[in-house]
Amino acid sequence: MAMNPSYTGPKDLPEVIPVFPLSGALLLPRSEIPLNIFEPRYLAMVEQALAGNRLIGMVQPEPGEGGGAQPDLAHVGCVGRITAFQETGDGRVLVTLTGITRFNVVEETTADTPFRTCRIDTKPFAADFLMPGENEGVDRSRLIETLEAYLEANDLDADWDDIDDMPSELLVNLLSMMSPYGPREKQALLEARDLRTRSEMLIAITERVLMDEPNGETLQ
Repeated sequence: MAMNPSYTGPKDLPEVIPVFPLSGALLLPRSEIPLNIFEPRYLAMVEQALAGNRLIGMVQPEPGEGGGAQPDLAHVGCVGRITAFQETGDGRVLVTLTGITRFNVVEETTADTPFRTCRIDTKPFAADFLMPGENEGVDRSRLIETLEAYLEANDLDADWDDIDDMPSELLVNLLSMMSPYGPREKQALLEARDLRTRSEMLIAITERVLMDEPNGETLQ
């Protein structure tokens, strides 16, 4: 198997992938999410992925679903490739997924595995395979102002040199993924049409939190 494969469009991805349902988790194209895997079924999922194409779909349980063993899945998730893997010695594995593209869940498939698998459609998100322009219409100054207000309200700090040097796509997606908001807000950020829409949505959510809760508490 070739290392570091290039994904140029929907045709480069399989139709069926294993999925990792995780409430509140957000993965976006060209961004990374660290995962601490310890449940036997997901250890099996990672082992199979490492033996194959290294692809796993991150998808939330449907917002509002209870904590049942098989909650309904949200209709949109994101395919990630395992780009780092470490065994801890105590039965856990630490995995880094790098996002490739979002997908629609077409149907859940029947597989002889302890983990869930889905037939997916990435064609509606073909633009995810393309590197965006420098700003993609993002109001960067307003985004930074909102971030400053949130940090001040929560008595937090940031490395502003790193933020100033960060490309707009990485900044918007990183802030979206790190935001302390609830599953519904995370799903809305995932499903945003484009980077500009995601940035505007993130600003609006944060401004609403700051208005409703002066200390910027998490939305649930």
